[in-house]
Amino acid sequence: MPAVVRLPSVTPDLRVDLDALVPDSPAAALAREVAARFCSPALLAHSCRSYLWAAQYGRARGIAFDAELLYVAAMLHDIGLVPVFDSATVPFEEAGGAVAWVFAAGAGWDAERRDRVAGVIVAHMAEQVDVATDPEGHLLELATGLDVSGRRPDDWPAAFRTEVLARYPRQGLAEEFLGCFTEQARRKPASLAGRFVAGGFAERVRANPLDG
Repeated sequence: MPAVVRLPSVTPDLRVDLDALVPDSPAAALAREVAARFCSPALLAHSCRSYLWAAQYGRARGIAFDAELLYVAAMLHDIGLVPVFDSATVPFEEAGGAVAWVFAAGAGWDAERRDRVAGVIVAHMAEQVDVATDPEGHLLELATGLDVSGRRPDDWPAAFRTEVLARYPRQGLAEEFLGCFTEQARRKPASLAGRFVAGGFAERVRANPLDG
């Protein structure tokens, strides 16, 4: 059954147990194992931080979300950037969504839930995702926006940001990510990654306050 989280709003300064935010399920554990096997240390840490940013943002605002679905999507959302899964023809988020769909099938998820995890991964690259129709996509889009380009950092308490960064250091993510996106843009200029690179993405990434 989905591990749907429905929590009331909490005060912004409430200390958060990071481990308690992570769903305890076989699928979640296996998704992290897959990410650890194929992603670089920097991309793996980015995936872990992205889930924590997303989960805490939703928790603090009383957004009901499926923790297991969100966690699996967070662990696999950038796997399409990894050479062994990088598609020559489709955007990396679509390739990653396809990998997640196959993973979910192996985990025994039904077809609707497989489609949902793939859709969340595709949605994380959108400019905006409607929380009412796709809460997990909404949360992952906001979280990755923070982690990659430093968007809206004040939406997360400073103490929480410090705790997450101490647990999962950034390990040179900015330059690694820019290298990945530049390569995506070179081969797939019409993709969202290509449009990001053409629109000043590098400057935003290098100015991320999380790297300060």
